[in-house]
Amino acid sequence: QVQLVESGGGLVQAGGSLRLSCAASGSGFSINVMGWYRQAPGKQRELVATFTNGGRTNYADSVKGRFTISRDNAKNTVYLEMASLKPEDTAVYYCYARRFNGVVFADYWGPGTQVTVSP
Repeated sequence: QVQLVESGGGLVQAGGSLRLSCAASGSGFSINVMGWYRQAPGKQRELVATFTNGGRTNYADSVKGRFTISRDNAKNTVYLEMASLKPEDTAVYYCYARRFNGVVFADYWGPGTQVTVSP
């Protein structure tokens, strides 16, 4: 099992910045991918950014150039630096991890942290 704990959400004005953190804990195989998804009211959960343990990153087009994902493999922690925030970035942000358990890949989710961007 992998437990994910997010922190850093909150209320910010448009144009502002926030930093999200997510720490993973649990024993077993190392985590292959960590990242962030978000879900706005009335919308489906969508990818924000991911970071593989090989160092590759992937971003949603809507956040490219504004958000930066980073990862500390030693601490099993992933960060999301969000800048130039827009009201449309308002959503619950979920930390995500994927780990190979020896048989299959298993996905894990944090409880979510609210990010609200006011106009």
